[in-house]
Amino acid sequence: MSQSTTPLSQGARTALTLAVLCLLLVVAAIWGWSATTKPLPAKVDSPICVTTPVSAGSDLYRQQVTVSVYNAGQRDGLAGRTMQLFVDAGFSEGTSGNARSAKVRRVAIWTTEPESPAVQLVASYLPGVEIERRDGIGAGVTVLVGDDFGSTKLAAGEQSVTVQSDTEVCSPPVG
Repeated sequence: MSQSTTPLSQGARTALTLAVLCLLLVVAAIWGWSATTKPLPAKVDSPICVTTPVSAGSDLYRQQVTVSVYNAGQRDGLAGRTMQLFVDAGFSEGTSGNARSAKVRRVAIWTTEPESPAVQLVASYLPGVEIERRDGIGAGVTVLVGDDFGSTKLAAGEQSVTVQSDTEVCSPPVG
């Protein structure tokens, strides 16, 4: 008992081939549309600084301190130039920008912890700095420079300070 199969006609084979190709085209279009409309993987920004515990009796170095600088004056580029001075001195770069509504003639540090070893280390580079107890506007130690700052270099400050009691500082992330 042999069964004989009748071959498909030329027209039927063509129609079947076109149907399979159309099905593949629809599947590819659906896959392409879903891949195109899927959100792109977001770049994960690493934090500028992380809270780092520092034990009493240990030394806090410039590289462990993040400094943010804001221009409270009218001179363009003052915050950026001052930030570069801190980076050149070995501090970690925080944020910078304008704070023209702030009333600072020369230079000030805004912090909620004026006795912080990080604040004292930064202040050693800014003779005559006013340390004001108020919220900083940047990451780490916030320095505001006004039109009378005018310095093209920082003072020769401390390399490190000895921490008197357990504290936390905003340090650059490791890694």
